[in-house]
Amino acid sequence: MLRIVLFLVLIALAAAGAAWVADQPGDLVLTAGSFRASTTLPRFVFLLGLFAAAVVLLWSIVTMIWRTPGRMRRRRHEKRHARGRHAITHGLLAIGHGDTALARRHAEAARRHAPNDPLALLLHAQSAQLEGKRDEAQRVFRAMAEREDTRLLGLRGLFIEAQRADDAVGAVMIAEEAIKLSPSSTWASHAVLGFRCARGDWSGALAILESNLSAGLIDKPAYRRQRGVLLTARALELEKMDRDVARESVMEAIKLAPTLVPAAVLAAKFESEAHQVRRAMKLVETAWLANPHPDLADAYAHVKLGDSARQRLQRVETLAAKTHPDKPGHVEGQLAIARAAIDASEFARARQVLAPYINDPTQRVALLMAEIERAEHGDSGRARAWTLRAVRARHDPAWTADGYVSDRWRPVSPVTGRLDAFQWQTPVASLPSDKATTIESSAFEEAMLAAPPPKRVTAAPSESPVEPVVTGPAPAPAAQDNSPPETKETAKETVKETVKEAVAETATEEPAVAPAEPVKPAPDPAESSPPAATPVFRTRADLGKPAPIPAVIPIVRAPDDPGIDDEGPSDEFTEQIGTPKPHAKAQAGGWRGFWSRWGA
Repeated sequence: MLRIVLFLVLIALAAAGAAWVADQPGDLVLTAGSFRASTTLPRFVFLLGLFAAAVVLLWSIVTMIWRTPGRMRRRRHEKRHARGRHAITHGLLAIGHGDTALARRHAEAARRHAPNDPLALLLHAQSAQLEGKRDEAQRVFRAMAEREDTRLLGLRGLFIEAQRADDAVGAVMIAEEAIKLSPSSTWASHAVLGFRCARGDWSGALAILESNLSAGLIDKPAYRRQRGVLLTARALELEKMDRDVARESVMEAIKLAPTLVPAAVLAAKFESEAHQVRRAMKLVETAWLANPHPDLADAYAHVKLGDSARQRLQRVETLAAKTHPDKPGHVEGQLAIARAAIDASEFARARQVLAPYINDPTQRVALLMAEIERAEHGDSGRARAWTLRAVRARHDPAWTADGYVSDRWRPVSPVTGRLDAFQWQTPVASLPSDKATTIESSAFEEAMLAAPPPKRVTAAPSESPVEPVVTGPAPAPAAQDNSPPETKETAKETVKETVKEAVAETATEEPAVAPAEPVKPAPDPAESSPPAATPVFRTRADLGKPAPIPAVIPIVRAPDDPGIDDEGPSDEFTEQIGTPKPHAKAQAGGWRGFWSRWGA
C-alpha cells in the first residue's frame, strides 16, 4: 500500500513539473563561438531527455559487450557444476540401491565435471568401496584427510577401512587424531573409549568420558552410570594389588550406580571386612531390589564373617523375602535359599523351595537337585538322572552382550566395544524352539527319579562310622550363542554311555534300587589295566578353551560376526575320552600297542 501511494505521489510531482515547464514563456539560446541555437524551454527539456536515454542505451550496449566473455565462462561453469551435482546425486542414489556400474559411471562424471567438490570425492571413495577396491578407497580418503573441509570425513573413511582390514591399532590411532580435531565426534570417542577399556587404561577412559560430557554427547544420568562402570572395572582389577585404591574406586562407583551388581558385591565385601555389616547389607539390598543376582545373595549370606550355615540360611531367606513373587527375579531368591539350605544340610527346606520348578527345571535347578540327592541319601543313581536332565534343561540367565555369553561381568562388549553392554539375562540360544529336544527322555531316567531313595545302612555300635566322600557335580560351563550345536547322534551316544555307567554303579554300590531294564555286563577290555571311568560331562573336541580377550579388540564388527572363534584348538587326548566312534579303530595297549606305535 505504501508503495502505491509513493508511486502516485511521484506521478503527481512529475506532472506538476511538466506543467510548470510548459507554462514558462520565452526562448532558450545556446551560443558557442559562431554557433547559435535558440529554442523554447519545453523543447529543450524534451531533447535533453532523449539525449540521456541515448547515452544510457549506448552505455548498456558497451557494458554488455565487455561482460559477454565472463558471462559465457560463468554460464559454462554453472552448466558443468549442474552436471556434476546431477552426477553426484544420482551416483549416491546408485550406491544406496547397490548398482555398482551406475555408481562408477556417475563417479567418473562427477570427477570430470566437479573435481574439487567434496561430495564428488565422497562418491568416488564410496563407489570404490562398493566395488571392493580398498586401495583406491584409501587413496581417496587420504586425499580428503589432507583437505581442510573434508579432513574429518577422510579420517572417518580411513577408520572404517582400518576396521575392515582388522587393523584395530591403526583404527584407534585414526580415531585419536579425529578426537583431537573434533572432541564431539561420537564415532571417535566411542572407538577410543572402547580401546582404552580393552587395554585396561581406566584413567584414559575416564578422561574420554569427561570429554563426552563436556561435548554434550551423553547426558548426566548416562555419565554417572558409565563412570560407575569404569570405576568398578578399575576396582576389580586392583582388588588384589592395591586395595586402598580399589576400595576408594568402588565406593565412588556405588554412589554413582547403586544398582550395579559387581559394584555392590565388591563394596559389600569391603564394608564387611571393615565390620560395617549394616552398611554392607543395605548396599546389597538396594542392588537386589533392582536386579536379583546369585552373587548378591552370596555376598549377603557372607556379609558377617564367622556365621554358621544356618545363620547364613536365615539371612538369605530375609533377602529373598524382599522380592515379590510376581517379579521375574523371584526365582533367584528361591535358588539362593536352596543353595544356602544345602550348605546347612536343611535338605527338606531345599526340596520345598525347588518343588515349583522341578517339572520344568533349568540347569541350576537340576544340578541343585542332583546335589541334594547325592548329599542327603548318597543316591548316585538319582543324582545321575538329575544331571542328565541338566544336559537338556533350559539355560539360566547369564552375563550377555551382543550375543556373547560370559561367565563373569565385563565393562565393555568384546564384540562392539560398547560400554556397559553386559546384562544379566537369558541367552538367545536358550529361548524356546519349535524343534524337538536334542536328547530324548529315557525310561531308565524316569524310573530312577520315580524310585524311592535307598535306605542308609547303619554301622555297628562298635565300629566307627565312615562317611562317604561326596563330590558335587562340576558346574556346567556357560553356553554361548556362537557355540557349535551338538549333533543328535553325539548327544544320544553321551546319554547311552552315561546311563550304562549309572546302572553299573547303582548295581554295585546301591542294590536297593532296581533298574527298570536288565543291563548286560560289559565285556572285558583288551588291555590288562582297568579302564578309567568315563566322566558325565566330557570335553567336546570341537570346543576348545575360551580364548581370553586380547589386549586390542576390534571396536566395531559386522552384525553377523560374533567376535569369537567357532573352532577351538583340538586336543588329541580329549578326543580319546569315552567310547570311540564305530568307524574309529582303537589302539591296542600293552606290548601290541608299543609295536604298533613303532610301525611293526
